[in-house]
Amino acid sequence: MSLVLLTLFGTSCEDFLDENSVSYQTTDNYYVTEQGFEDLVRSNYTKLREIHKERDLVLLGTDLFTGLSWDEAGSGNQGNELNAYDARFTPDVSAATNLWDLLYNQISRTNTAISRQGDIEGMDAKLLAIRVGEAKFLRAYAYFYAVQQWGDIPMPLEEVTTASREVIKVSAEQVYDQIILDLEEAEAVLPTQSNTDYGRATKGAARFLLARVHLTRGWNFDNSLGGSQADFDKAREYADMIIADYPLESEYKNLFPLHAENPLEETFPAQNDKNPEIVFAVQYSDNILTNGSDNDEPSEYQLGNDYHSIFGGDAQDIPGSLGRTGDYNAYGSRFRYIVTPATYRLFDPTLDTRYHHNFNEAMYALSDVADFVPDLDNPGTTINIATGDTVLYFPPWNSPASNADKGMDVGGSKPYAVLNLDEIGINAVTPYHKEDMTPLMWKFWEPGLPYDEAQGTFDLALFRSAEAYLIAAEAILKGASNGDLGGAEAYYNTIVDRALGTNAGSNPLCAAQPANLASMTTVSYRASGNLDIDMILDERARELLGEYSRWFDLKRTEKLIERTSSMNPWTAELGNMSNTHYLRPIPQKEVDRSIPTISQNDGY
Repeated sequence: MSLVLLTLFGTSCEDFLDENSVSYQTTDNYYVTEQGFEDLVRSNYTKLREIHKERDLVLLGTDLFTGLSWDEAGSGNQGNELNAYDARFTPDVSAATNLWDLLYNQISRTNTAISRQGDIEGMDAKLLAIRVGEAKFLRAYAYFYAVQQWGDIPMPLEEVTTASREVIKVSAEQVYDQIILDLEEAEAVLPTQSNTDYGRATKGAARFLLARVHLTRGWNFDNSLGGSQADFDKAREYADMIIADYPLESEYKNLFPLHAENPLEETFPAQNDKNPEIVFAVQYSDNILTNGSDNDEPSEYQLGNDYHSIFGGDAQDIPGSLGRTGDYNAYGSRFRYIVTPATYRLFDPTLDTRYHHNFNEAMYALSDVADFVPDLDNPGTTINIATGDTVLYFPPWNSPASNADKGMDVGGSKPYAVLNLDEIGINAVTPYHKEDMTPLMWKFWEPGLPYDEAQGTFDLALFRSAEAYLIAAEAILKGASNGDLGGAEAYYNTIVDRALGTNAGSNPLCAAQPANLASMTTVSYRASGNLDIDMILDERARELLGEYSRWFDLKRTEKLIERTSSMNPWTAELGNMSNTHYLRPIPQKEVDRSIPTISQNDGY
């Protein structure tokens, strides 16, 4: 024992405190190496996962997505502030703060890579130029999101190496000039394809983003972007380049996870997210260790692609449900994007294949239920439900069920519940379903994932050549010269025909008044001498539903107030939208910590 004590107390305090560094690696001596610089540029791609999970400002408060229970808007339920556009939409709203922070984190990283390019040792000059081009593309992408949301913004272009509270806003016109400069320089050096390192920015990605940027600047929101007619010509030219290099997939459904509409018929097909139509995508991985981001919390919602689990529709409480399993949608309360009723009416439910892929019209019992009571007012009447039986059905908007053809739960004849379009999202609870039920929006549904986790592995497409057709159509409609395919209607109808499959060339019918749920008057959405911007916005809704673009589309075309106030039931009921909402509030913490204090956007 004395020997142990002697050993312990014979060691000096200085010996315990001696630090032997096993690494002297810093950013200054690591980023100058080829491997360090590669890691720096690669880290910018990871940030795309976080940015595209912050989607409230892009999906909510538009004509396509809303929240549940809008019938309660006049009785104390305020709903989400992003749909309500009320006094709660302040500079402290978390959606704006979170997206601002993510975009400027991305900008900071790209600035570091661009600023340090002259210090890199031993790296092939051509490869270095490509990596810097990637950083410029990613910086331009982040600034493009930011300038659309906030207008005049700070625009740092150098790595920040010392602490400073100085923040200087520049005009939106200057930001667009810089975005285009970055993209043109990137386009000049980036490879046509990145076959050996799939997922990196390519020449096609730069050209696609240039098409979007020029289209947006051409509209010249509030005469503040420096846009001109030449921008529409540029948009059409770049769109034609994309169309030539990225062929359309023959079937829309092959661009997204394949799945059966009935979980009992699921075959779990092999998934392919590397489709030739896709120009650029957020990458995900089968490896859980690399499927998150560098800022993940230890939460299943933060890992992987969660787009399969965020859209409304819930089958957990239907008769014959197996409970909390992965057979149907799984989402938390913060992931509830509900398709507006008017959106369904933009589709031809019979002819348009996108309708059948995007929406699951029936829910099925996954187990037997004996002596089920369909109507609580008649407890003596029971039925047996067998595995595979329909328990809830949502008729197409253009073929609503009569009262007699409704379910037994409401006095009808059907042994399953039936909810017409004018009942979804606001319906009462019955033995077949809980209140406020909606159809399942299954565009991104990825089968085979456990319940209540978001570790999807399917890549999230950001740029598809289908959109390039619609960009070209819009640019020509705004005065650009005809393109390789001809006039605007040739581009537009190509996407309509792809959606019609074997019925290409026919006349698909949508509601003439989508927001008027009582009207069954229809109109063809094939263009035939009548193409206008609303038809293009309708087609963008059908083709790009949920793909991180809608608010930008409405803002660009200055249709945000008109369409959202008509088609979003929460917004329509409350009537709070104004021109203020074409820009977002600059986060209050950004205003508070800046010296001199930067100005807030008008109205906030």
